[in-house]
Amino acid sequence: MNIAQRIRSVAEQFPEKRSVVFSKRAKGQNYEYPYYSFKEFEERSNQFANRFIKLGIRPGMRTLLFVKPCLDFSVITFALFKVGAVPVLIDPGMGFKNLLSCIRQVRPEAMVSIGLVHWIRRFKKSYFKNILVKISLQNVWGNTAWLYKNLEEESKHFEIYPAKMEDFSAILFTSGGTGIPKGVLYTHGILHAQTDALKSMFNLDENQIDVPGFPLFALFTLAMGMTSVIPDMDPTRPAQCDPAKIVKNIIDQGASFVAGSPSIWAKVGHYCLENRLALPTVKYVVMFGAPVRAEIHEMFQNILPQGDTYTPYGATECLPVSLMSGKEILQGKKRQTEQGAGTCIGHVIQNTEVKIIKSSDIPLVCFEELPPNEIGEIIVSGPQVTPAYFDMSHETEKAKILIDGKLWHRMGDVGYLDDDKNLWFMGRKTHQVIVDQKSVFYPIRIEAIFNQHPLIKRSALVKLTHGGSVFPGLVIERKDQSTSLDDKFRSELLSLASTSPHTNVINHFFVHPSFPVDVRHNIKIDRVRLSHWAQSFLKN
Repeated sequence: MNIAQRIRSVAEQFPEKRSVVFSKRAKGQNYEYPYYSFKEFEERSNQFANRFIKLGIRPGMRTLLFVKPCLDFSVITFALFKVGAVPVLIDPGMGFKNLLSCIRQVRPEAMVSIGLVHWIRRFKKSYFKNILVKISLQNVWGNTAWLYKNLEEESKHFEIYPAKMEDFSAILFTSGGTGIPKGVLYTHGILHAQTDALKSMFNLDENQIDVPGFPLFALFTLAMGMTSVIPDMDPTRPAQCDPAKIVKNIIDQGASFVAGSPSIWAKVGHYCLENRLALPTVKYVVMFGAPVRAEIHEMFQNILPQGDTYTPYGATECLPVSLMSGKEILQGKKRQTEQGAGTCIGHVIQNTEVKIIKSSDIPLVCFEELPPNEIGEIIVSGPQVTPAYFDMSHETEKAKILIDGKLWHRMGDVGYLDDDKNLWFMGRKTHQVIVDQKSVFYPIRIEAIFNQHPLIKRSALVKLTHGGSVFPGLVIERKDQSTSLDDKFRSELLSLASTSPHTNVINHFFVHPSFPVDVRHNIKIDRVRLSHWAQSFLKN
């Protein structure tokens, strides 16, 4: 069933209910909140769908979509679903070079975007050479059609393309934080499975209101019949958000569900505490994209009188996988993390299997499951597992395992399942520091121990080499923004290292002024870059 059928069903049940709401700045600190009802959403997406058909978009056509957050972003996306087209969604925050590389790799056949991207297309023609249908949200030049031309004359009725569950629905690109960006193939069945899983995980229904810090999250909540409020922020730069604006949007709209990068909610939490504000309507603060430090969970215990924080685990290729609440972390898991147990990412969700296998860098056709509490590579099977990367068979072969008709996705992470079937995260597979078969250092384990030092904002385990030997080192970002590694600080670090068998051999320390982080969530530490940076000091 086409995922767009969900919007039609909601519109039939709750025609006058608000669907998407836009936070539009008015005078002073106030906002206006224009919106579409679900009836208006349904009818407007039908008009867009009819317009797309007239302009040449057809079922299965890969359609590059670049639309800034606005009332029409979700409407246009669902209109493409209705046509049976395959929206291609690339995070513009990944950088211009990566962006062009992704476009060349996916070879889009149609393009619906703001005028700026069409301007880029004129000067980077080789990247856009497969595009047959060019549609702009602004009235531009040449053979580029204006999406809104005579839009109100289009019919408000449209026959939704009868997609099967296995039909491709979208291509979403990974951020490329630990490798090249890859286009992940989604099906309509996967979008349905993800919507059902999120609805079940958080007991969501049409009576709730969400504020998504990551725009694509709104596609799921709208499909559930929730009202989705677009916050006043640039989603490509979450770490630069203004928390006062987001808090204003949440309070004005009585949001119950908020989601996005931990970098957003860390700023919101500090702002609320500094201004003695609570968020009484919020039941769920959902943070994803990177491990969340316990301090953020602790902040929100005093901000959410009726709610809690949550950290779902997953990846673009497979989400969600497991879920953990802030209260559970603070009631015991925090102390285990500080002792080197890793980060607990909770119990695996319904209809999903997780296994731990021996870590490997080669394609696999079979595997042997490791026993509880033994660290290895995390693999996942379930209805939300994506089947492949677009036109990247080698990458698909490395990431997928197919056994007796069951598909497993290799998460690229290492961790373990404890005796209570809790899943623990130890870091990315590529970030392990492997000295030999018996000496393997895991970033989350090591960093959690050192992060308890009062001067450390965050730390990063890095791989160092000298004279043919491999050994671990630690790069530190200080809270006071100093780059000093004086004798006193170094002595304290060595003393802290000696408190655990996991860290007692670490004695190479470096202080970095500001850690490089990923482009999507602005919080994942680029340990590879830091490793090269630290290595340069050893060579000198």
